[in-house]
Amino acid sequence: MKSICRDYYDKKMKYMALTGMLAALITVMTAWFCHLPVGINGGYIHFGDAVIYLAAAILPRPYALAAAAIGAGLADVLTAPMWAPATIVIKMLLVLPFTNKEANVICIRNVLATVAAYVISGVGYYVAERLLFESGAVFWVSMMQSALQALGSGVFFVFFGTALDRVKIKRRI
Repeated sequence: MKSICRDYYDKKMKYMALTGMLAALITVMTAWFCHLPVGINGGYIHFGDAVIYLAAAILPRPYALAAAAIGAGLADVLTAPMWAPATIVIKMLLVLPFTNKEANVICIRNVLATVAAYVISGVGYYVAERLLFESGAVFWVSMMQSALQALGSGVFFVFFGTALDRVKIKRRI
């Protein structure tokens, strides 16, 4: 019985440590690494979403939700604070289409989930812009800006997810 409890807490500690590391990586990849401003309302393109996708494919859902909310929220607090509340909600929603139940990070569902994440992000930020500024770009313009973000993050996710699958990361966690 002691061994079972110890294994449970050891696994939980691994998940919490990995959640913290991924949240920090999301913050760095969003706020500073390849941070390219676009639009007039403080938006920018980054690779933080790709790390959110990786977290969603590796960690159990509650931990992935925490990594996404903390990492992306902190990045916005540091760079564009007015977007932080919307970002926390939107980035948590990005986790939902992905699964960590497969043996590999890159599987059909997770690749298709990048398309769902694009729609969630594009629509979410369009709605947030309407609420924050009481106006917004034309819906399709907003979706095109999100498409560029999603495409880059999707490619980054597949590239690094494949590398993590080669080292069998899911078995090691």
